[in-house]
Amino acid sequence: MTNEGYNPEEIKLLREECEEEGMNFVHCDDEDESMAENDELAHVQFVGEYKGQEVIYDAIIYTLRLHHSSLVYEKAVAQAQKVFPKYLPLDERGPGYKIKPEEEEEAEELITELIEAIEEEEEVKVKEHLEIDTEFEYGVGLDACLNVEAVTEEVITDFVNNFNKGTLKLDSTLYSFRNDEGDEE
Repeated sequence: MTNEGYNPEEIKLLREECEEEGMNFVHCDDEDESMAENDELAHVQFVGEYKGQEVIYDAIIYTLRLHHSSLVYEKAVAQAQKVFPKYLPLDERGPGYKIKPEEEEEAEELITELIEAIEEEEEVKVKEHLEIDTEFEYGVGLDACLNVEAVTEEVITDFVNNFNKGTLKLDSTLYSFRNDEGDEE
C-alpha cells in the first residue's frame, strides 16, 4: 500500500487549499466540536520535506499545559486503580463495563485528591518536544508539544514556518503546572 501523503497530486491539492485559505496549513476536517472549542490542541496538515522529498505532514499541535494535565491524570488513574482495580476512565469503558456507583464515586474522589497531590509535589515535569512518525498512514505524522498559552493560527503558522526552514528551537526546560497557574523550575 502506498502512502498517499507522498503523492505529488495530493501535495498539489493541499498546497492549493492552503493558498485558498491564505495560510501555510489547513485544519483537518476531523476536528470535532470539542476539539474546535479547545484552544490547547489543533490537528493540521501542511506541505514540507522529509529526507529531501516533498510530503504532507499530518500534525497534532498541543500545549505543554495540556500534555502535563494528561500525564498527571494518567498517573493519578494508575495509582487509583491499585486501590480500585475495577475502575476504568470513561474513554476506556466497554459496553459491558460495570462498577458500583459508590465505588466509582470513591475512585473519582481519590483521583481528584491524587491529581492535587501530584501537582503540589511537582511529580510530573514536561518539556517541549516533537515526535515524527514515518510509519503514518498518510504522509508523515507529527506530534508537537509547545510551551504556549494557546494553539492559535499565529502559533501554528510560526511553527510550520520554523519547522520547514529547519529553524524550530524547542525549549528543553522542564515545567510543572498547577490548576490555572504555570510554575517554572
